[in-house]
Amino acid sequence: MTGRRADARRNCARILDAAEAEVAAHGADASLEQIARTAGVGSATVRRHFPSRRALLEAVFRERIETLCALAADLAGAAEARDALLEWLSALTAYAASARGLATALALDGADGPDAAHVNACSVKLTDAADPLLVRAARDGAVTPGVSAADLLALITGIALATEHHKDPAAEADRLLGLTMAGVSPQR
Repeated sequence: MTGRRADARRNCARILDAAEAEVAAHGADASLEQIARTAGVGSATVRRHFPSRRALLEAVFRERIETLCALAADLAGAAEARDALLEWLSALTAYAASARGLATALALDGADGPDAAHVNACSVKLTDAADPLLVRAARDGAVTPGVSAADLLALITGIALATEHHKDPAAEADRLLGLTMAGVSPQR
């Protein structure tokens, strides 16, 4: 963002602020036109900064995704590989259940349509962050053989989507994560 004109940087910041509020209120299907109106820019300006809905959603969730990736790196050296993986998955699940639109943004990975060629940066970052935790847990025999980081991300996405309209999404998501992990990573 540093190489752009000052007005372009301000527009981008206003669009992101408006998008965060709209996505929090309406989820991943938030109106791009409403985002433009709230930001005080035209729809073309939104599309110039964010050429696809996925690109806008990734920008909205970028900071928290980076925090989750940093947590995974911190947990990589934990004494218990299974506990480290479960702690990270729990943090990811809690965020996915509380951040409206994140699960939908993650589920867009591999979707058909105009965004299909655009790699889902959120999914890639989360999968890359989970890999070292998963490899270590698998090496310790704490994860069922054949489970991939992409599998775990798909499970978390499914849990978040399934609990989105629950009266207490975070608690229900945590309960479902426990059930899922009992199958993926049974206690020894």
